[in-house]
Amino acid sequence: MQRFTDRVVIVTGAGSGIGEATARRFSQEGANLVLAGDTKSKLERVAADLPSERTMVKVTDVSSYKQVQALVAATLKRFGALHVLFNNAGIAVEGTVTDAPFDGWSKTMATNIGGVFHGCRAAMPHLIASRGCIVNTGSVSGLGGDWGMGFYNASKGAIVNFTKALALDHGKDGVRVNAVCPSLTFTPMTEDMKRNRKVMAKFRERIPLGRGAEPSEIAAVVAFLASDDASFVSGVALPVDGGLMASNGQPDMA
Repeated sequence: MQRFTDRVVIVTGAGSGIGEATARRFSQEGANLVLAGDTKSKLERVAADLPSERTMVKVTDVSSYKQVQALVAATLKRFGALHVLFNNAGIAVEGTVTDAPFDGWSKTMATNIGGVFHGCRAAMPHLIASRGCIVNTGSVSGLGGDWGMGFYNASKGAIVNFTKALALDHGKDGVRVNAVCPSLTFTPMTEDMKRNRKVMAKFRERIPLGRGAEPSEIAAVVAFLASDDASFVSGVALPVDGGLMASNGQPDMA
């Protein structure tokens, strides 16, 4: 498929994990691609495998609105338009409200929901002009709570509801806004969990498909939401979770 030929796509958090996989998917489908993230070496590693004439790297701290504005401006200067914004950059700080690092709250909010806000604010006029779309990385952790992840839960819950509000406000402008909500996905952020056999056994017990996701599986859903195949889909927070949220929480009695 070449669903993104002649379209311009920004991916934040593009240096690894879901961001990298999705950037590669967009490029594979013909997009002019802007890789954004806070580590130049990671972005350049990804860009090295992609067509140079259709790929740009822009180091960006999404918690800074000025830097996000500069990202959008650089995109327009290089490619002349913007059609898709994938707000993916995020961090996770573990701990309860009393034992997590105090500044973990502000850092989590600044990057996760702050980065989404900054991207949407800076990009929206250009997406209105192109009748483009936004996909935000939410999480099943934004649809329900986790033990010891309150800061992350709060930020992802905010992303989910902000996505819905944006879809209401800008549907009349022809801009679709959706969120993808993964469960366990094997990225650098979850590497420690993947190596823990006890933790993985618990996930296999809870996820009906019996495994975590590969980043490419999330990327495929993001690409769908950003494509014309989803032309009448907006305001959705789509779980990509192997059936996890199909459960009402009661144990398997078999």
